[in-house]
Amino acid sequence: QVQLVESGGGLVQAGGSLRLSCAASGRSFSNYALGWFRQAPGKERDIVAAISNSGDAAYYADSVKGRFTISRDNNVNTINLQMNSLKPEDTAVYYCAARRAATGTGFWTTRRDYDYWGQGTQVAVSS
Repeated sequence: QVQLVESGGGLVQAGGSLRLSCAASGRSFSNYALGWFRQAPGKERDIVAAISNSGDAAYYADSVKGRFTISRDNNVNTINLQMNSLKPEDTAVYYCAARRAATGTGFWTTRRDYDYWGQGTQVAVSS
């Protein structure tokens, strides 16, 4: 089992940057595929980015391609989301998520694929 705690959210002007981090407790962090989701008020929780166990494969939603970068450090049990060129439509609560996965199985992109979730961190982008 793994517990996830996000940090790094806040208020930023359009065009600015934020870096979200998610610290994971528990053992065998490298046995988990990871993802970042976001949920705006009144909307569904959608995938933003996902990464494989080893970090060699990643997925990005079309809306964030070229602006966001997902990364993980299995040595310190951390997943990060670097967000550049932020837009007002990026405003949402951001969640990190994890699921156990065999090495080499890639990434996972739907909410029901994930078993473990953080509590969320708010990102607000002003115009």
